[in-house]
Amino acid sequence: MAYSASVLTWAFVVSLNIGVSKCYFTIPLKIYPGKYNLSSGVDLTPLRRVALTSDGNGLSLASDPSGTVNFLDMVNNLQGDSGRGYYIEMSVGTPGQTLNILVDTGSSNFAVAAAPHPFITHYFNTALSSTYQSTGRTVAVRYTQGNWEGELGIDQVSIPKGPNGTITINIAAILTSDGFFLPGVNWQGILGLAYPTLARPDSSVEPFFNSLVKQLGIPDIFSLQMCGAGLSAISTADPPGGSLIMGGAEPTLYRGSVWYTPIIEEWYYQVEVLKLEVGDQNLDLDCREYNMDKAIVDSGTTLLRLPVNVFNAVVEAITRSSLIQDFSSGFWDGTKLACWMKGETPWRFFPKLSIYLRATNTSQSFRITILPQLYIQPITDVDGTMDCFRFGISSSANGLVIGATVMEGFYVVFDRAQQRLGFALSSCAVSGGVALSEIAGPFSAADVAADCSSGTLKEPLLWVISYTLMAVCALVLIILLLLLILPCRRRDHSGEITDESSLVRHRIK
Repeated sequence: MAYSASVLTWAFVVSLNIGVSKCYFTIPLKIYPGKYNLSSGVDLTPLRRVALTSDGNGLSLASDPSGTVNFLDMVNNLQGDSGRGYYIEMSVGTPGQTLNILVDTGSSNFAVAAAPHPFITHYFNTALSSTYQSTGRTVAVRYTQGNWEGELGIDQVSIPKGPNGTITINIAAILTSDGFFLPGVNWQGILGLAYPTLARPDSSVEPFFNSLVKQLGIPDIFSLQMCGAGLSAISTADPPGGSLIMGGAEPTLYRGSVWYTPIIEEWYYQVEVLKLEVGDQNLDLDCREYNMDKAIVDSGTTLLRLPVNVFNAVVEAITRSSLIQDFSSGFWDGTKLACWMKGETPWRFFPKLSIYLRATNTSQSFRITILPQLYIQPITDVDGTMDCFRFGISSSANGLVIGATVMEGFYVVFDRAQQRLGFALSSCAVSGGVALSEIAGPFSAADVAADCSSGTLKEPLLWVISYTLMAVCALVLIILLLLLILPCRRRDHSGEITDESSLVRHRIK
């Protein structure tokens, strides 16, 4: 499609580095707090009860026969957006203290602020809870951004817009943190929904959802809808929010069928990416590149994060297909914003982005596609005359992460019971009557390796290898020191090492 040159002249690059280019604006790259009103347009009057089934033909789809879980009260139980995170209201302790808790499928600890912090309005006061019990263990967790330290305890928790009932769970009381709580966020804790392997300080700390399933008897499934797709944080009145459905999937929240991909390993929600396309361009990389060192689905990550080689290939392909020439490299690496005159939105200048996932029938794949509205993200405006956008994709040294940039286009089913992850078109991923995501399949996977995730090392294994290598190096160093020392020691007539040297020898053992 051709566009006039006059339209392209509205594109500007906003530099974060003063003096990079004349007549360009300097703006900090950050998310501005804001709210807006979202109407789902869905009639939720009937009580929906749902269970998931397989079609029996390998590529599993969802259906909605009569089930046993009531999801009505869970719809729209999330607030927030991709920039500030999606959070759910929870009641912690006895009597209950109300806290907003960030929903994170990329970690496994349930942790809440238990001390004052300048960026939060309130915190969980353990002294005021008659049911709180400290375990006497310390715990520390480090994320891609930020970290915290605290103590482990046990207390009772309920979710006003969740399953009925109160459960007793492991809770980390955050006492100190660095870069974890940020300005403008409205949550005071984090709900890690991944597997026990990621729990800290070790896997004996049962994660929240495991306790929920065990104590309330709900199915080991949850599903997530995040409704901030393509929406500016400053242009609206109420947070877009979304839904965390615990125990199954709510069919009013998605369109069409749910397409499933196997969970490769139960630590993160690790999946197998077979290939990426930019527009109609296949990146033609070895599929192992996409899964180096893992490919996961993580609601706690804002952007779509790609391994360095994949990221560079995506940027190159977008640059080739975009109608904007000589785009600043700062836009791609996240240090600059791109601005257009109001009304001249940039999305028509950029291609779609597609990710192919292996299907439950491993000889097949399916494709999830996001439109530019999801990865060219509105951030702020300048003097009411220009709208500025960021690039919603970044490079990663820790594998491929399907974060909110992609998840906002889909209803995602975390079917832990059958070790699979489902994707369907989200009912709220629509802007101006245009669907912001697509899903298609099945496709043959004969053109890719039988196992694209082979050869990738898991983080726990990497730690083991690192400590082992350190121990080997220390042992070699000690042996070398002994070799230097022993020739200088006295020996008796039989050639045996003296008693003094024997002590050293035994000490090493």
